[in-house]
Amino acid sequence: MAEKNTTSQTVDGYLAAQPEEFKNALERLRRIIRAELPDATEVISYGLPTFKHRGQSVLAIAAWKKHVAIYPMSYAVLAAHKDELGLYEVEKGTVRFPPSAEFSAQLLRAMVSERVAENDARRMERTAER
Repeated sequence: MAEKNTTSQTVDGYLAAQPEEFKNALERLRRIIRAELPDATEVISYGLPTFKHRGQSVLAIAAWKKHVAIYPMSYAVLAAHKDELGLYEVEKGTVRFPPSAEFSAQLLRAMVSERVAENDARRMERTAER
């Protein structure tokens, strides 16, 4: 059974600890994210594989007992893709789907890009306030 692996210190360790079906689903998500954001830093944050860009979290992924989850960390991004996300279970900022289902690569790339733009806009606002 897949579960959050809070003992892993690395994304590779987290993935290695997952059953094959969950590991394959997570690795596919990881490849899509890395292709969209090749300079991302991978960390374990709150026990979840998290992708950071310029020091800011972009999104996280995880394996659970019955599903894979994507955490876009933005209600605005979820709202912008409400129709496309209708194929998946979305609740409280989390997108869930069975590991056997393929999450849309195009949708994931768009979510990553929009999260980076949000983070960049916030960084510019903070810089302007100084």
